Amino acid sequence: MFPETDLWQYLASPACAGRPILLYGMGNGGDKVHAVCAERGIPIADCFASDEFVRGQLFHGRRVLSYAEAKATYGSFIVLVSFATARPEVLSRIDAIAAEQELYVPDLPAYGETLFDAGFAAANAAGLAETRAMLADEASRHCFDEVVAAKLSGELCHLKASESSPDEAWTAILHPARYHCTADLGAYTGDTIRALMGYAPALREVWAMEPDRRSYAKLTAWGESEPRLELHAVQAGAWSGRGEMYSSDAGGRGSSLAAKGKPVAVEALDGLVGSAQIDYIKYDVEGAEYEALLGSAQTIARCRPELLVSLYHRGEDLVRLPALLRELCSGYRFYLRRMAGIPAWDINLYAIPERSEPAGVSYSS
Repeated sequence: MFPETDLWQYLASPACAGRPILLYGMGNGGDKVHAVCAERGIPIADCFASDEFVRGQLFHGRRVLSYAEAKATYGSFIVLVSFATARPEVLSRIDAIAAEQELYVPDLPAYGETLFDAGFAAANAAGLAETRAMLADEASRHCFDEVVAAKLSGELCHLKASESSPDEAWTAILHPARYHCTADLGAYTGDTIRALMGYAPALREVWAMEPDRRSYAKLTAWGESEPRLELHAVQAGAWSGRGEMYSSDAGGRGSSLAAKGKPVAVEALDGLVGSAQIDYIKYDVEGAEYEALLGSAQTIARCRPELLVSLYHRGEDLVRLPALLRELCSGYRFYLRRMAGIPAWDINLYAIPERSEPAGVSYSS
């Protein structure tokens, strides 16, 4: 069902022997790609970056080139895009480079060590097949197939084929007009709450969890200025129970629970909301989705809310999280969509109680 080879095997094969392989990007993503290539004996010839970022920096002992310098030095080469972006102007630049060079977007986990490669796909073939089988419409199954193909091959065409508009989920899958009280786990500065408010005119109460201190400060400041909402904001990471962990304290959207850093409280949603009737829960908690779902199992059973679960932070998310949702969400239908950008991130699994039949979505095979 799934391809038996992957990008890493191709790069290490005789087909690429002697061909220069260059990284496009010099940040954390570049470090991760460089490490996987080193582990698998894939030689990296150089690194280049967009012109506005080139200032004579060194990356793994090499001076970072501009794209023009890379072309002048190597002519034709293989490009491995080593950063994440959804900015249209950057995506257009990547398209332009792909028109001139053989270009791939390697798939690496944002958190954890599990690499979604051909070995993982083979070992988890049954779980992947179960995820695909639980999806309720053809668009979801198409998205799933293209995401798996993109993760294994790194090819832009599969990334593009898996994309959909954010508006589609709000208008054709979810029922935001019915929401009165919601929960936002991984609320950041309140941006996703603000976006939801545009679709949910009856929304009056939100339970929000955000572990990062700077993002939490901005979230609460915004909540105090928003007369429409009663915002219950908690500076804590969403987890399976109450305790203390550490936060990476990155001060941005990528802040996450970590093995070290600043101490931060963790809480289960079930222990916060009491008897509140929750209509919708968003889980975007930087790799802690599994634990956050366990910590809201009682709320899901009691309220049967609609759910949005991020399905891309860890390499195993396409298997592990859907399996848990099948246990927690009896009598639900599931839909998969991915927003534009690279790599294969911003994948959302939507869980809809069967009493809430999505308008405009076909259940036919």
